Amino acid sequence: MCNIGVGLRAEHYSYLEKNPPTNIKWFEVISENYMNSRGRPWDILKFIREKYPLAFHGVSLSIGSYDPLNLDYLEKLKYMIDVFDPFIVSDHLCWTGLPDSNFHNLLPVPYTDKSLNHIASKLDKIQSILGRPMVLENPTAYVDYKESTYTEWEFIKKLVEQTGCNILLDVNNVYVNSVNFNYDPKVYLDHIPKDKVVQIHLAGYTDMGDFLFDTHSKPVYPEVWDLFSYVIKDLKDVPVLLEWDDDIPAFPHLEEEALKAQKIWQRHHDR
Repeated sequence: MCNIGVGLRAEHYSYLEKNPPTNIKWFEVISENYMNSRGRPWDILKFIREKYPLAFHGVSLSIGSYDPLNLDYLEKLKYMIDVFDPFIVSDHLCWTGLPDSNFHNLLPVPYTDKSLNHIASKLDKIQSILGRPMVLENPTAYVDYKESTYTEWEFIKKLVEQTGCNILLDVNNVYVNSVNFNYDPKVYLDHIPKDKVVQIHLAGYTDMGDFLFDTHSKPVYPEVWDLFSYVIKDLKDVPVLLEWDDDIPAFPHLEEEALKAQKIWQRHHDR
């Protein structure tokens, strides 16, 4: 069976309390949504954790920024880890702002040796504080850097080799970037160290005309399903998440979309 999960969203709290799904095997939560809450969100998180494994997915680690580590943030994350024991703790290979200023955007990093060494140094400290390997997601990007000397997949491979971190492979992000920057997404997937991929994300994008925008507001497009089918031939036991963060549908519709991944997975592995 494919290990299918979905994101835990407030729009579905009441439904899930009354109708815990049996086909969905785990839930992913946005870490920051629960760090400062001890009200209903926290209670729902405890309720869900009693029934399902959890994965934590952050959006504010800002691993690529040059400001000091936010120790208060890491202490709160470590507390949540100790309470809920998630099977994965992840964030994005990006930067999100400046000291005391969060841009609330996941901004790309330059793929250079300087950036690699800086991120690796921060990542070593983060993994020491959290007491576990960190999982980093390949980002979407709408600009690139002239000074980059590596492709994205080369940079990720070197970071994995240097730090021992793991990879959250967002297949939608690979496709979006391949269109925006005109490269073959299968070349990307062929060169990612698959033994370090511990989770997959699937989502929908929005076609803006001049570029694709990673909105998580639509069903998964056929091109992304095709790439998912291509890569899972080599990824037998990796948990798969269906992301839907805007224009969120009713839970049964979300579940139906997520289970499409299971059918594709079964074509390759359930023989």
